[in-house]
Amino acid sequence: MTISSGSVPSPKYQRLAADLRRRIAAGEWPGDTALPVESELEQQYGVARNTVRLAVDVLVNEGRLVRLQGKGTFLREHPVLDHRAFGPPLARCTGAAAGEPVLPAQRDGLAAPSEVYNAEADAAGRALTAEFEMLIVRARVDVAERLGLRPGEAVVVRRQLRLMDREPYSIEESHYRAGVAAGTALMEPDPVPGGDEAVLAALGRLEIGAVDQVVARMPGPEEAQWFQGGPGIPLLVQTRVTYDRRGPVRVIETRYSADRCRLVYGLGELTARQRP
Repeated sequence: MTISSGSVPSPKYQRLAADLRRRIAAGEWPGDTALPVESELEQQYGVARNTVRLAVDVLVNEGRLVRLQGKGTFLREHPVLDHRAFGPPLARCTGAAAGEPVLPAQRDGLAAPSEVYNAEADAAGRALTAEFEMLIVRARVDVAERLGLRPGEAVVVRRQLRLMDREPYSIEESHYRAGVAAGTALMEPDPVPGGDEAVLAALGRLEIGAVDQVVARMPGPEEAQWFQGGPGIPLLVQTRVTYDRRGPVRVIETRYSADRCRLVYGLGELTARQRP
């Protein structure tokens, strides 16, 4: 077996890593089967042992492979969950009067996040748990700008650390103006029955729209420690700003390990997709 040099010369170990990626993508090695040992790959490709070791190191750093002491090198597989981040509105409930606002639970994509995550976990046969905390902090510049605040003004942050089958899955932080949260259950250090959306609706802050921004970046030290991912695995960072008819209501920043979550966005009319 030879390694293609391609159109642009690159170090031999990188070309070997690329070919191993191709073979992994083709399903040559199931997750419970060890990859060939270094000496066997050395013979297959006709390269030096150090070239093989460097190529495998690249895939370990990318989070594709894991070395198990005394057992060999295996695919590092995490079950990937599709999170339905946004979709078209559900049909209005029968009996809703013309012009009557649709409640958050009736609006696909603006439903209570906890309800969405629970439904997805149930459908995938996985166990979802969460750790919750409430903090009062100075607003970051980007959060202040989105909420129409001055940088450094106080905001209330409600944070959930979600685990799927006890494996770290996401960090969600909802940022509220202090004036919105003051005197409400949003100041409590526990989840709110019915979700934060119930508190907002009772305050007359019914969320009717949202804007999302999704970026990928490498985790910081604390994030890397919590997610327990490989050194080369980025985070997907979804920042959602929700609005009512008066303006921005909250900023929700959710960070996912990119090897465990796919964000799914629905656009347009999807009735036909739901038919059996």
